[in-house]
Amino acid sequence: MRAQAENRHPDLEAACKHLLSSGGKRVRPALALLTGGMLAGDQERLITLAAAIEMLHTATLVHDDLIDGALLRRGIATLNSQWSPAATVLTGDFIFSTAARLAAETNSVAVMRLFSETLSTIVNGEITQLFTSRGLASRENYEQRIYAKTASLFELATASAALLSPVSAETVETARSFGNAIGMAFQIVDDVLDFTGEQITVGKPVASDLRQGLITLPALYYLELVPDDPDMAQLLSGNHAGEALIQRLVHSIRVSGATRRAMAEAEAHIAQAHAILGGFPDGVHRRALEDLADYFVRREL
Repeated sequence: MRAQAENRHPDLEAACKHLLSSGGKRVRPALALLTGGMLAGDQERLITLAAAIEMLHTATLVHDDLIDGALLRRGIATLNSQWSPAATVLTGDFIFSTAARLAAETNSVAVMRLFSETLSTIVNGEITQLFTSRGLASRENYEQRIYAKTASLFELATASAALLSPVSAETVETARSFGNAIGMAFQIVDDVLDFTGEQITVGKPVASDLRQGLITLPALYYLELVPDDPDMAQLLSGNHAGEALIQRLVHSIRVSGATRRAMAEAEAHIAQAHAILGGFPDGVHRRALEDLADYFVRREL
């Protein structure tokens, strides 16, 4: 991944090094490597695939932070907080191109097709969020949004790894289902932590989605519990939501039990993931995937 920016413009190289050194759990490449290992895939091609997926993820974060005006990610200054919008967009474009090049190096047309379909899904999800989702309290919209934002990339990791392994088309689809289940759980937990965490832990302001008028699963459950909350009504109406209103809503959602309900839903997705894994060969890779799935609902950032 670091080699992709070598011998490029010095500022571009520095920006890529900054992005790659800013941390992150690297769970998407881990999923690709472990799934491929479980299915006896070619290791060198799997490593290239894993790098492509993480570069794709990194590129989407660069553009997301610019769109959202985010100044912090993982507690570190974002690229757009230090560079102009033009330079930030171009850096994201460069990382997208390196991700595509790495995906092509797997020498699999099927992987390239899935890679491009996933990028289209992510972009369409971002456009939908930008123009349609704000102020919308809809379970269907929420599920579509987190699939596009997160679960689709988890599906890419597991299904592509299966495509690079000597397995049937049915096994590829089963691997995709596993990626979907843990991807949905991962994003739900993220949305819970957006209310229950602290900025110093999660690396960004608490209730960042709510501040943008985006209604995530804890807020949806809260609306079921307290449908007449005036603060939520004001937020959904599109009227200016000041800091005091946001803080009241965060407190109300925290004490209502809504986050526990959302976490239970994430745990149900993980139980589904375990059931899917039960059909795969036992061994160190499958057990590592089981541990990783469990980690998703135990993590604190």
